Amino acid sequence: MPELATSQQKTSELRVPADVDANKGQRIRLLSYNIQAGISTARYRHYITHSWKHVLPHAQRFSNLDRIARLVKDYDIVGLQELDAGSLRSNNINLTEYLSEKADMPFWSDQTNRRIGRFASHSTGLLSRFSPHEIVEHRLPGRIPGRGALFIRYGTRKDSLVVLILHMALGRRARLRQFDYISDIVNEYRHVIVMGDLNCHSHSAEMDYLINRTMMTEPMHDMCTFPSWRPQRNIDHILVTPTLQVDHVKALNFSLSDHLPVEMQITLPESIHLGS
Repeated sequence: MPELATSQQKTSELRVPADVDANKGQRIRLLSYNIQAGISTARYRHYITHSWKHVLPHAQRFSNLDRIARLVKDYDIVGLQELDAGSLRSNNINLTEYLSEKADMPFWSDQTNRRIGRFASHSTGLLSRFSPHEIVEHRLPGRIPGRGALFIRYGTRKDSLVVLILHMALGRRARLRQFDYISDIVNEYRHVIVMGDLNCHSHSAEMDYLINRTMMTEPMHDMCTFPSWRPQRNIDHILVTPTLQVDHVKALNFSLSDHLPVEMQITLPESIHLGS
């Protein structure tokens, strides 16, 4: 379960990167969602009463995943956290591949970060309407292994768009080390999107560290996404470099997992084209 760090509630407003002057390029829709392996959670007590679903199969999982597939099919690039790459609990089905087929998203990839015997294979995943030019799995530092960053690059290196899908550690010290690692990657490219369950809020020391080192921006602060049935903590984020024009961002009222999904629409610079 994510770290329950408190955060102050503030009125959210859209912050458009300062050096973007009405990009006229391609518009794409983004979604980031921690799907909790297809487990529906609507009360704190479900962490106890539904705990067996994290290691054993259950009939409702795939009907929940079908609902998620109907949601994500309307997006162009989707970053998912808390999937399963194929184990006992998922009936040995790769959930990223399953969602790709159900949502008619032609390109998918996943990164397995932690295995628990034959019972669970924790992963993060990408669903995409565009063909990536490069995909790299990064292992993030931390005293407890099992955290990763899925790196996706579209287009040529000169005019490329980089997407990083993350599920960060629960501890602040580990997150700071991981953000330091991520910052080095971000600073190699001009157009970057970072999305995922970052397990920290907008005004945390870790988020400030990432933004100060990379000059990325979070266009909407304090969007609470956890727990989904009574959102009080903003730990799910999409950040962009200042070259990307943000047209729209919000947390969706889609309560299936214990997190709410975050959507964003951006306009790319004219030099980048991801396909039809």
